[in-house]
Amino acid sequence: MEERLWHAHYPKEIPHSIDYDQRGLHEYLMESADRYAQKKALYFMGKELTFHEVAEQAKRFANYLQSLGLEKGDRVAVMLPNCPQAVISYYGTLLAGGIVVQTNPLYKERELEYQLEDSGARFIVCLDILVPRVTNVRGNTEVDHMIVTGIKDYLPFPKNIIYPFIQKKEYNMVVRVDPSEETHVWKSIMEKASTSYKEVPIDPKEDLALLQYTGGTTGHPKGVMLTHHNLVANVQMCDKWLYKTRHGKEVVLGVLPFFHVYGMTTVMNMSIMNGSKMVLLPKFDAEEVLKTIHKQKPTLFPGAPTIYVGLLNHPNLKKYNLSSIEACISGSAPLPVEVQEQFEKVTGGRLVEGYGLTESSPVTHANFVWEKRVNGSIGVPWPDTDAKIFHISEDVFEEAEVGEIGEIAVKGPQVMKGYWNNEEETKQVLKEGWLFTGDLGYMDENGYFYIVDRKKDMIIAGGYNIYPREVEEVLYEHEGIQEAVVAGIPDPYRGETVKAYVVTKSGYQLDEKDLNDYCRKHLAAYKAPRIYEFRDELPKTAVGKILRRKLIDEEKEKHQKV
Repeated sequence: MEERLWHAHYPKEIPHSIDYDQRGLHEYLMESADRYAQKKALYFMGKELTFHEVAEQAKRFANYLQSLGLEKGDRVAVMLPNCPQAVISYYGTLLAGGIVVQTNPLYKERELEYQLEDSGARFIVCLDILVPRVTNVRGNTEVDHMIVTGIKDYLPFPKNIIYPFIQKKEYNMVVRVDPSEETHVWKSIMEKASTSYKEVPIDPKEDLALLQYTGGTTGHPKGVMLTHHNLVANVQMCDKWLYKTRHGKEVVLGVLPFFHVYGMTTVMNMSIMNGSKMVLLPKFDAEEVLKTIHKQKPTLFPGAPTIYVGLLNHPNLKKYNLSSIEACISGSAPLPVEVQEQFEKVTGGRLVEGYGLTESSPVTHANFVWEKRVNGSIGVPWPDTDAKIFHISEDVFEEAEVGEIGEIAVKGPQVMKGYWNNEEETKQVLKEGWLFTGDLGYMDENGYFYIVDRKKDMIIAGGYNIYPREVEEVLYEHEGIQEAVVAGIPDPYRGETVKAYVVTKSGYQLDEKDLNDYCRKHLAAYKAPRIYEFRDELPKTAVGKILRRKLIDEEKEKHQKV
């Protein structure tokens, strides 16, 4: 690609352009199984699997799917937390020629039914405790086969014996799974299936590897079509960006869920490609994460701001040694500077902010991990990734000036093919090869990019444009605030007014007056929140992104009832 402003800052180790592997994503697992056969690939609650074992089990899974009639392009829903089965079923589906449909295990029946129906999935892999949920919606979908596994399937003795009792206590249920022509038990598949599967030819640029559903903050979630080439390109970019990492040597903490594209690329696919050991955690629990870092000594820790905040504010933080951590890229939400500095102080490692979206596999920008970084910036575009700021207008397709706020658009080999069965929505975001992100931002004179906010989250109060992110940055700098989110709520006089939702740190007493005085000291009067609401916790997605839209919907409901 042509030279851009940001290329001047690239260190010599990071190329401007990459010669991408033209292959199916699953081929990385086969290659690593040859190269790192006896090296540990997965660690899960005391159980370890080598690359050879993961590859053998993925082959068995592929063989079994094909024996059930899976044909190239059939969709397989994977509804699992981070566990060995999530990795095995993902790569096994790709080996068989299928398309993975990542499905959040927290989905309720209505959400699950919509995704299964929209994707046309014929197969679903799920945990035993999710069987009742899947069974209740299955009749309204095209799902022919349900493959059932349990957390205990990969636990070492005696945890595998104890776990069902813990499960009964936690979920108040004991699930008995009876095998049938439509219901299949994971353990018996791994015992009986052959490792001989039929190899399926893949066209990396055309064939889909993944249908990844977006959060759906407006209307129904959309299925993002990501090809093998999209995912291979993004993981190769990630590898070049983290050029100091040592293939076959790193230990990567897998707390970001793999059913979200960020965890899937930066932890799972990157580790499989590079021969890194993945340490899997099925959910975020601050104490458990601290213990795991202390014992397993991960070197790489992709995460989200709320994850780092949760660790920094844990009362037992000082009990644990986190010094193994060398590099972290934070995504999914803005990284407050305070959090970045504190986390680096505690670990001695580097924590930088990056940016991406489901539609770009997901990463498009990041700060340099070991060179110049700019606090408050999302950094610069990755190799082969072009980015521009366009004027905020439906009709004008015109580039904004340096420093001028507009909509960020990106172009590159990681950008999706389009939305599944949704040409209209595809046309709205893909224009002349550019993916319009819906994020407002600007580029400085050095080619560094900055997000000011989501286009739809911008608050217009009394004619002023207010960006929630700017207000949140100020709130995060207050020593008594653990988490904060700002939203525009209906106001009869100003149109909208600024409301802040705040979680205070343990032991702090704050009231509305304290925060109002503080904000007015650091912000123009029209930007300062007019209303504060104190909460014990804020609603979040599975990767820890605070759900601003959910809070706005709650406010709308309140106003409708009045």
